[in-house]
Amino acid sequence: MNTLDYIVKLTNTPSPTGFTSGIMQYVKEEVEGFGYTALKTPKGGVMVTVPGENDTEHRMVTAHLDTLGAIVRAIKPSGRLKMDLVGGFGYPSIEGENCFIHVAKNGKTYTGTILMHQTSVHVYRDASTAERNQTNMEIRLDEKVTSEAETRALGIEVGDFISFDPRTVVTESGFIKSRHLDDKVSAAILLHLLKRYKEEGVTLPYTTHFYFSNNEEIGYGANSSIPAPVVEYLAVDMGAMGDDQQTDEYTVSICVKDGSGPYHYELRQHLVALAEEKGIPYKLDIYPYYGSDASAAMRAGADVRHALLGAGIESSHSYERTHLDSVDATEKMVDAYLLSDMIE
Repeated sequence: MNTLDYIVKLTNTPSPTGFTSGIMQYVKEEVEGFGYTALKTPKGGVMVTVPGENDTEHRMVTAHLDTLGAIVRAIKPSGRLKMDLVGGFGYPSIEGENCFIHVAKNGKTYTGTILMHQTSVHVYRDASTAERNQTNMEIRLDEKVTSEAETRALGIEVGDFISFDPRTVVTESGFIKSRHLDDKVSAAILLHLLKRYKEEGVTLPYTTHFYFSNNEEIGYGANSSIPAPVVEYLAVDMGAMGDDQQTDEYTVSICVKDGSGPYHYELRQHLVALAEEKGIPYKLDIYPYYGSDASAAMRAGADVRHALLGAGIESSHSYERTHLDSVDATEKMVDAYLLSDMIE
């Protein structure tokens, strides 16, 4: 499989934070199929250690596989579901979205649609103006249910996870449209690099730990299980696009600062120098309302040089989009970094 194949596979695998065991098992088995040893961390991440020429100082590179989602908050008298959100996004971004309810009691999956209670303009005068919030939004199940008892008879209970239909589309013009490109684009890149390194017999200059994390969307991601020899930590995530942003869908975005503060200046400049040397198109940017696996590690007290880069993602935490050009630039940037010398 190539990187695009992995993007399509991963985006179509449900994995809201807290409900990630399936996708983590897939990644573990995939990298073991390449010939690596993959270890599950106690909180559910997957660590793949690739021995390098230098085993004294190590690197760590991360991508997260958990996504935005929801959880059943209550079953309404009508049989419809109330939600509680998982991750940092707003109710307006999921209005009209098809979804899946993953039932813990019996392992079944039901489908539904996320709608306003006051959806019909023929009935509700405030259909367009009512606030999109937990009180007004609900899930209409694709089952013949009209009461709380009928919904409970399906096995659905408070605490069942809800994932969103990714609607992954790859256009002839090279755009990838999907939910959860944050951060499954990056995870696909790391998977493809691991596959290529094994097939081509590449030996990295430094022992490198590839950490697929599963709690980033709720703030603590890959902030633990960091091996003691690690001195450089690269989070591969997404570049945020919008007003005053330089990031676009055709280059790799290198973050200089996010909501946690500036990233390590010398390591950032090392990435810039590599991009210029290799002719990799890049943008420097600030993501004002953002955190990463690397920033979570710093808050947890990791004594490492930390950096952040990723593909440019349009409409982050909604129905996202990027271009194959940005994916390619990001993969080349990560590859160039992993094959480079460490900074002094």
